[in-house]
Amino acid sequence: MYGWRSRLGLILPSSNTTNEPEFYNHLPDGMSLHTARMRLENANAKALEDMANEVERCTDLLATADVDAIAYGCTTGSLVKGAGYDEEIETRIEDRAGVPAVATAASIKRAFDALNLRSLAIATPYIQDLNEREERFLQEAGYEVVDLQGLELEANSAIGDRTPETTYRQARMLNHGDADGVFISCTNYRTFEIVEQLETDLDKPVVTSNQATLWDALQTVGVEPDLPLGRLFEC
Repeated sequence: MYGWRSRLGLILPSSNTTNEPEFYNHLPDGMSLHTARMRLENANAKALEDMANEVERCTDLLATADVDAIAYGCTTGSLVKGAGYDEEIETRIEDRAGVPAVATAASIKRAFDALNLRSLAIATPYIQDLNEREERFLQEAGYEVVDLQGLELEANSAIGDRTPETTYRQARMLNHGDADGVFISCTNYRTFEIVEQLETDLDKPVVTSNQATLWDALQTVGVEPDLPLGRLFEC
């Protein structure tokens, strides 16, 4: 039986081409991944808010697979309406499916706290409006944003086409001097290949959207991870 150890459900934007492969390639033995998609082409506030109207439909589908937990795999999609929206998304899923849920925007905060990070340098692929919303969301949650740089990409397919080398170079160019750690935002932005190298080169913890979501989901289902994905997985 696939998922004899645990079955993880994943709700993600339809145009996301990164989250599933990164999870598939790093799930512990005995775990299976089952996905449902919400329609999204462009990463902007209105599209992300509209996308969330499909949360219940996707949750109902995943519930039929008897998943043990569900992850909502979208960073800005779980913070676009500001403080508390991440917990609201989690509650909507949990109430509908009857299993625990994690949303990426909540998962990154849990990761920051596990690593004792209070100040952050942030790399994103987003347009300016989403960068501003993310910065405000994190500041209201008590984190200091030392630097934040985006690539101004709105088409989500274009974000998924970026290489890990692009992600690495963008993160290296941030002002990290006063930052406790580096955060790379977006579940469609490839990061798993470069997390450990970036931590070595910067001598700081690195948190990424998919890394934090996977870590949080594994904690939730009680599977002890042993993955080469940076200091977070040593917590």
